Amino acid sequence: MEAPWHLFIMASMYIIAGIMHFIRPKVYLRIMPRYLPWPKLLVGLSGLAEILLGLGLCFTFSKEYCLYGILTMLVVFLWVHFYMLSSQKASAGIPKWILILRIPLQFVLMYWAYGYLV
Repeated sequence: MEAPWHLFIMASMYIIAGIMHFIRPKVYLRIMPRYLPWPKLLVGLSGLAEILLGLGLCFTFSKEYCLYGILTMLVVFLWVHFYMLSSQKASAGIPKWILILRIPLQFVLMYWAYGYLV
């Protein structure tokens, strides 16, 4: 079965987001929770994961595994969103209302990925 066009939109979104981890690592380092070790490594690994998961969505044999990977990744990234709400420094200067709106957006992204599994 041919993949719907919006699956390729999702794939592109994750690939671009992953590439940005390497183009603008300081942005991601600013929002990395301070209690996690090796922040540079984690930023790089999360970027690589987004790229590989996005690419994997483009192939029938890996699509389902990548969707589960994306769902897992989005759940893990929720911790970062809540961390950013914990203090002014953790917010990286992003207005609180935007940080609050990011949390339901995370659930929308999860629902979008889950929709390809059912």
